Amino acid sequence: MAELLFETYGVPSIAFGVDAAFSYKYNQQHGVCNKDGLALCPGFNTTHVIPFVDGEPIYKGCCRTNVGGFHVTDYLKQLLSLKYPYHMARFTWEKVDDLKMEHCYIAPDYASEVRLFQKKSKEAKEKTRCWQLPWVPPPTEEPPSEEEIARKAAIRERQGQRLREMAEAKRSSRINELENELHGLEFLLKQLEQVEDSDIPSFLAETGYVSRQEIESARIKVTQSLRKAKGEPKSEQAETEKADSGINEKYSLINIPDDMLSPEQLVEKKKQLLLKSMSDGRQRMKQKRYEEELERERKQQLEEEKRLENPELYLEQLRAKYKDLSEKVDQRKRLKTNGDHSNGNNLSGGIGRGERLSTAQRERMRLLTTAAFDRGKGEDTFGAKDEDWQLYKLMSKDNDDGDDGPDEDDTELARISSKLQDLDPTFVPKPETGSSQPAEASRVRPLTKEDFQIVLGVERFRCPEILFNPNWIAVDQAGLDEMAGVSIRRLSCKDEELEKRLTNSILVTGGSSIFPGMIERLEAGIRMIRPCGSPIKVVRALDPIMDAWRGAAAYATIPLFHTQTFSRMDYFEKGEDCLRSYQLKYSL
Repeated sequence: MAELLFETYGVPSIAFGVDAAFSYKYNQQHGVCNKDGLALCPGFNTTHVIPFVDGEPIYKGCCRTNVGGFHVTDYLKQLLSLKYPYHMARFTWEKVDDLKMEHCYIAPDYASEVRLFQKKSKEAKEKTRCWQLPWVPPPTEEPPSEEEIARKAAIRERQGQRLREMAEAKRSSRINELENELHGLEFLLKQLEQVEDSDIPSFLAETGYVSRQEIESARIKVTQSLRKAKGEPKSEQAETEKADSGINEKYSLINIPDDMLSPEQLVEKKKQLLLKSMSDGRQRMKQKRYEEELERERKQQLEEEKRLENPELYLEQLRAKYKDLSEKVDQRKRLKTNGDHSNGNNLSGGIGRGERLSTAQRERMRLLTTAAFDRGKGEDTFGAKDEDWQLYKLMSKDNDDGDDGPDEDDTELARISSKLQDLDPTFVPKPETGSSQPAEASRVRPLTKEDFQIVLGVERFRCPEILFNPNWIAVDQAGLDEMAGVSIRRLSCKDEELEKRLTNSILVTGGSSIFPGMIERLEAGIRMIRPCGSPIKVVRALDPIMDAWRGAAAYATIPLFHTQTFSRMDYFEKGEDCLRSYQLKYSL
């Protein structure tokens, strides 16, 4: 410091002093403390205790602990960050320091104070402070007024009318196009009747069609599209007759014997047979779906009649059916997961791939194994016989309850659950097997005002407590009250009267001394380490933060101040080592 001040800034002279000593001397001049006493200074980074005898500090009796206001603020910041991790960005150093200076206090007895908060007593609630963070409530949606509802309804009606007009115009345009196309095809057929047989190929080549049948098929399709566009009902008999005539024209070689056909026609006949079988299969599937739909509608109608006849009985039957189906589905899922075997303790044993397969799947594997290994080592002739193909029918049975699609029980269970939810407001469907929590638990709760409140309870006195218990933050040193006893014991003279005078004038200064309850706690702590009957008086400085500066400023105004300074000339003549023996005299 001296090298920097003298060589860089050219300061003429300097004087070094201790802030706690300046504060003690300033308060001594104002009658707050005596010439003999102790100065306790819990500062920003450290805490010092300096004994004074005849107005001069005895530095060999000083005591220091590396705990101060910085550590209190840092400890409070850590506690709040752990308690409110989602508001960690709010806990800036400046804000936490303001909270410390505004809300923290020293507990007279830490253990009893903690018990108050553990019991959640009325006194603890009164000592709790709340810091409200900025919070804007979400906007509440007010129900629309009748005028607004009517206005929106009118807008929807206009939009619907516009869409209907557009659809009607498109439909009219489509009908005109189909009618023109139908007239053209009919005119083309009339012209084709007047053309001689020898001129038909050239005539068709000009029209773009291959045969008369293709023109007829196109006319039928256009007629059907026109009826559909006009919304006319379909005539089943006419459709059937047209379909039969179309089939007869399309598969014209099926009913002709083979000996009357050429080789090319035989090949064509085989193709027609294959196509007809596929078409018949599609027709059968379509008819089957139609019958199933009719059966489903009939069952729904019967259920509706039952419900209207006796609603309570109908609901009871639905609940019973839902319960049976849900148990059946759960049991099947458990078997599919754990297998069909268990050990003697009714617990799932070691399950292999074969034990997890269902009965149908095991049968399929047996058939595959038989087809693969029961043929011998000769030529593979599988498929040469018709009975070999029955294997695929056995393998593709619909009784396999694999995971390829939803099971009938699952579909029926979903249908019953949906119906129960519609009819019974108190019905709550069971969560699916394997789900860890119901759907309601995953919903996010909207944030409220309480979510943006920082509650300071036990933290108010827990953080300043590290001044008396530094080991809480891993600093193995004495606390503030113990430091007073250590400082007195370090004095070389064992004068009981001097010790009484020292404890009778204890000045507390420094920024961390302004916590409420500091004076009472120090008196109680020092009384415990001093002999019974010792006079103990602890006072706070007039201004614990600014008294050190005021004391130094007052010291610099006395006439003999220049005799206590270290000049720039002395620095260059004696060197910087001379500063090690430099000591300021506070009593001039």
